[in-house]
Amino acid sequence: MSAAPLESATAAADTTGADHDVLTVADLTVSVRDTTLVDGVNLTIGRGERVGLIGESGSGKSLTALAVMGLLPEDVRMTGSVRLAGVDHDLVGADEWRMSRVRGRDVAMVFQEPMTALNPTMRVGDQVAEAMLIHGTRPDRRSARAAAVELLDQVGLPDPGDAARAYPHQLSGGQRQRVVVALALANDPALLVCDEPTTALDVTVQALVLDLIVRGVAARDAALLFITHDLAVVATVCQRVLVMYGGRVVEAGPVAEVFTRPRHRYTQGLLGASDLDVVDERGRLVTIAGSVPGAGRFPAGCVFRNRCPHATTACEQTPAWTGPDAASGFACHHPAGTTADGEEGSRG
Repeated sequence: MSAAPLESATAAADTTGADHDVLTVADLTVSVRDTTLVDGVNLTIGRGERVGLIGESGSGKSLTALAVMGLLPEDVRMTGSVRLAGVDHDLVGADEWRMSRVRGRDVAMVFQEPMTALNPTMRVGDQVAEAMLIHGTRPDRRSARAAAVELLDQVGLPDPGDAARAYPHQLSGGQRQRVVVALALANDPALLVCDEPTTALDVTVQALVLDLIVRGVAARDAALLFITHDLAVVATVCQRVLVMYGGRVVEAGPVAEVFTRPRHRYTQGLLGASDLDVVDERGRLVTIAGSVPGAGRFPAGCVFRNRCPHATTACEQTPAWTGPDAASGFACHHPAGTTADGEEGSRG
């Protein structure tokens, strides 16, 4: 399947207005026993909008996605509210029967590893067709199979008829991930959640899969929540970004604004560490001091204060959110660009 560059698809999708919010998450908290893993997350995504969620491993990104999907383990507790357009009940507290009717129809997910997302004992065409039959978006098995082959063609699999008859192990990693994208888009969901969908792919295949995701949501005027640690991918795919650390959203705003004028010191550190042209006085690449603490071991107050060179005793208190709403702002006692040291909140 020939395709225009990803930038063209992104520019075209940017013209789509957010008529209303597809996803509304309010004060989402995820905990296990006495340990809080995700703390008071608020976010909204409008129709046709693409939002990135970034942060180091262990920051709570994937847990947030699994909470939205209702896929948390039984011993994990979730409070707050998760509302999805077209669904007449809150996803928080919904039982598995109700969630199974929502998953795959109103919201779908593209996981990082396709071999765990696909059934190894079923032909891939049957898996895509089954997703449509379960939710009744195709009237019978014959039409579902035909639609599955068409979807496999749309995601660029060579000879989609043969691909539909293949088992997952007979396809390459990039081809399997295209099948997962087709499976996620099979019922035209209002929200697509992608959790590190291209991490295991080489650069060329990664670009193709990203292009498919952007075009897929644009064609359906769907909302996209894209979780990754790759800032370059967010800059290419997303319009807005939320920065997460210690289970909290510490900064949010338009990608261009956050990536050029970060306010939270953690965001500033992430951007500095991603710039391979910046080195310290000893010629070493810039890094964030220390490492991400284990679950339940983040400090009280500002969760980043034990790694932040600007931390003071004020940081022992939780910083308030500064900004007009949850979609734009930051939570930092000593934001970049406002301190006496004269920093402008740029990279480095």
